[in-house]
Amino acid sequence: MLDANPNDAPTIKGMYIGGQWVPAARTFEDLNPSDNTLYARIPDASTADMRRAIDTAHAAFPDWSSRPFHERAHALLKIADVWEKRGADFCAAAMAEGGGWKGKGLFEAGYVAEVFRSASALCYQNIGEVLPSEHQKFMMATRFPLGVVGVISPWNMPGILTSRGFAAALAVGNTVVLKPSEDTPYSGGLYFAEILEEAGIPAGVFNVVTCSRESVAAVGDELIGNPRVKAVSFTGSTAVGRQIAAKCGAHLKKTCVELGGKDSMIVLEDADLDGAARAANFGSFMHQGQVCMSTEKLLVHEKVWQPFMERFLARARKLKTGHTNDPANTIGPLVNTRQAERVKALIDDAVAKGAKVEVGGRAWDNFVEPTVLTNVNTSMNIWHDETFGPVVIVCPFRDEEEAIALNNDTEYGLTAAVWSRDEARALRIAERLETGIAHVNCQNINDEPHVPFGGVKASGVGRYGGRWSLDAFTELRWITLDRGGRHFPPQF
Repeated sequence: MLDANPNDAPTIKGMYIGGQWVPAARTFEDLNPSDNTLYARIPDASTADMRRAIDTAHAAFPDWSSRPFHERAHALLKIADVWEKRGADFCAAAMAEGGGWKGKGLFEAGYVAEVFRSASALCYQNIGEVLPSEHQKFMMATRFPLGVVGVISPWNMPGILTSRGFAAALAVGNTVVLKPSEDTPYSGGLYFAEILEEAGIPAGVFNVVTCSRESVAAVGDELIGNPRVKAVSFTGSTAVGRQIAAKCGAHLKKTCVELGGKDSMIVLEDADLDGAARAANFGSFMHQGQVCMSTEKLLVHEKVWQPFMERFLARARKLKTGHTNDPANTIGPLVNTRQAERVKALIDDAVAKGAKVEVGGRAWDNFVEPTVLTNVNTSMNIWHDETFGPVVIVCPFRDEEEAIALNNDTEYGLTAAVWSRDEARALRIAERLETGIAHVNCQNINDEPHVPFGGVKASGVGRYGGRWSLDAFTELRWITLDRGGRHFPPQF
């Protein structure tokens, strides 16, 4: 097992632009959410810093994009090897900076190397097709890299969601400017710069610009609006994603956005209740529910309500909440005080309107206990809003039609889960759920580097993973060779 020490503060060398560590005119405080102590002082970029990074990436694009495809593949494999070697460093950063439980940090540390290995395989993919022609032309639909790709990554899974945002873009020949979340600027940004620098990625191909919450509007707008940035990759909240997609649309710029969810797990009357209860506990509370795929609604058939709840609540009561330094605490803090206050407000609103707290409900500092609410209805904010905290609502249903309607009663459409011993029945239901992803007899939090990951409705546009990433990070061009078969009117 990796020996992660979350007490080790990183050495911040500056932003990473053009293969150099560049200081900013000012810094901002990066806090440990477990106790709000100072974790690091981070460069607070200006729009001029961002513009410099974009210009540098633009200058590096011709060389990187023209390199033989296998060279880029080998470079990504080298990144994976360096990442793997330093897994303990990432785990420590994810725990201290992001408030993650050690098990979550270990999982991310192990996963990210495979993101780069999967992306390296794209270098060997079919990049086009030969099309038939009625004029006997030789016609090709061929993919080309875009140029500079801007990446805006989130704080909740800074390893997985940052790497997924740019690995495929690099593989197919783009250069990258990354702006990580101000809540995880090291583990989601500057740490990656250290990795790619050690891996020998050419100067300017990968750049990291960090900034504070106060600077993010101006610096982010420069990344989105700069004409040298040809596409934007964003993972985060739906509210911010809408703004980014709208700004990209105004510039007729490509965007791939993976946003929030209000994800349901449906437990049918013929389900394996022990398995479903265990899966629901993980899906609802892993990383304090701060995952876009978290199980936020448990929909349970009324015939098995009592036995399921007994099993589920017993598991939820065993989860301990507290500082990530204590390995006994599976539930750490929410990422910052604002988020903790928002989640507590959702609980308070629901209780004031008649919801019942079955487990948990207590909150202090940045911590919220694993909380299970019943007697929830559509008048409560928590029915509609993505919670992004360790809170799950449980609702009974009478039949399949009601379960499907309850699942689809949301603007979101990321993941769903269905539990039944009858796989054909579960698949039939899954096909009617308005989500980009559905799992039978598992919980909502599932991902693999090579799958088409993304949602529908307000959960995003586009897909990350495997060959589906090519749509986000390449331009498709039609190229023809005429061989004398194209005829023109005699008047010409």
